[in-house]
Amino acid sequence: MSTYVYGIARADHPNLPEAMGGVGDPAQPVRALKQGKLIALVSDAPDNLRPKRRDLLAHQNVLAEAGAAGPVLPMRFGGVSTDDDQVKSVLAEREQHYLERLDALDGKVEYNLKASHDEEAVLHQVLAEDPELRTLSEANRAAGGGTYEQKLRLGERVVAAVQLREAKDATLVQQALEGTSETVNIGPESTGWLANVSFLVKQDKADEFVAAVGALQKEQPQLIIQIHGPLPPYSFVE
Repeated sequence: MSTYVYGIARADHPNLPEAMGGVGDPAQPVRALKQGKLIALVSDAPDNLRPKRRDLLAHQNVLAEAGAAGPVLPMRFGGVSTDDDQVKSVLAEREQHYLERLDALDGKVEYNLKASHDEEAVLHQVLAEDPELRTLSEANRAAGGGTYEQKLRLGERVVAAVQLREAKDATLVQQALEGTSETVNIGPESTGWLANVSFLVKQDKADEFVAAVGALQKEQPQLIIQIHGPLPPYSFVE
């Protein structure tokens, strides 16, 4: 049977509760597969595994329970290997690398931050910062909205100004928070977000980091910030 992998830890990592269940219905028992100085937290992989809510939560719960007892290199959902021997082979082959990453992530958690713009607030901001654009907007309003060409010209100028502000604010978000984190990982770009950044934060600095996010939100009211964490450090594991 195929083997489902949740994460990797040192061989002396405290045991999970005996009744800990993982993915599958019924939940597959989670076990520790030892190889040298490492263990892999695994279970039998259910047939036709899909990212259903129940299985996603089970994966997260295993990592949360294990991570509370010490550093774990988390695998993303869906990590399936051929069998236990294949998992042990990878542990043996990359033992030193995994041990180094466990040392680097010990006592640290991930916070993922996504930021977007409040459209009305950022519009007021770009008009306030650009006198020429503000004059053009006021002239159009005084003329009852202006001609089609005037509206088009104003719209193009506003879009360009907002896009420039998005780029500036993406940099601002990272710079404002990287001082309270160990390192950062820029996530993939996606529609709707001007910034998608993961921060690796020491557990004893978590309150300081969250407070810095709150301060940033107050100082930059044009931003809408969503913060997720603390999380296993998915973004900092190869």
